Amino acid sequence: MLTIKSRDNERFKLARLLLKSKYRNKEKKYIAEGLRTIELALEYGAKIEYVFIDRQFSKNSQIIERLEKNTKVFVLDDVLFKQITTTENSQGIIAIIEKNEIRIDDFNSEKHKRIVVLDRIQDPGNLGTIIRTADALGYNLIVLTKGCVDLYNPKVVRSAMGSMFYMDIACCEQEKALEILRNNNIQIISSYLETKNNFEDMKYSSKTAIVVGNEANGINEYWIENSDLLVKIPMFGKAESLNVAISTALLMNKIK
Repeated sequence: MLTIKSRDNERFKLARLLLKSKYRNKEKKYIAEGLRTIELALEYGAKIEYVFIDRQFSKNSQIIERLEKNTKVFVLDDVLFKQITTTENSQGIIAIIEKNEIRIDDFNSEKHKRIVVLDRIQDPGNLGTIIRTADALGYNLIVLTKGCVDLYNPKVVRSAMGSMFYMDIACCEQEKALEILRNNNIQIISSYLETKNNFEDMKYSSKTAIVVGNEANGINEYWIENSDLLVKIPMFGKAESLNVAISTALLMNKIK
């Protein structure tokens, strides 16, 4: 394996750029970190361009042998590796992966019957957890509308734990999302604290889209006005609200 020691190396320079959203958009690539995440990327057929490992990880000959059957592996000088890691206790392995998001116009009415629409979700940990939970509960499509945190933020990738490598995820304007849902007779159910509708008491269609909103402000006026049904999760203690990833999980588990 080649050891990269120069900060002028093109592969290293690309990795540094991919720490910023605008370069992830430009290059159509992103960073994934951690052994299990990269193993899942291989398992689910993600397009891994190459992998960086640090000197400590380079001792794992069996793992490296498996990686080298699928992609290029480079040992990155420890000083340089620390400049691209996004975790405090790195496992010493980082992959550069090509994006694989779908276009909302690729909507498939036979496949996409359980949908989650995200309105301005800002926390990358929340977004990654929602993706992972949607996968676990059998949802078919996640739609990120304008104002959400970047899908390929390293913390999102890490929190999603492999689910984003094969789940259908589309990014679009909210108007386009509504158009697609309406044209395909999808029931639009939005989480809204001000309604009287307990989510456990409602009846749902066989084709549904759950809309959840910003951590601080909830869904915006557009979704309040254009939803078929507004529902809430009742609070029985003193807490005023739930974390958005938790509330989305409860809604998805009920409406499935």
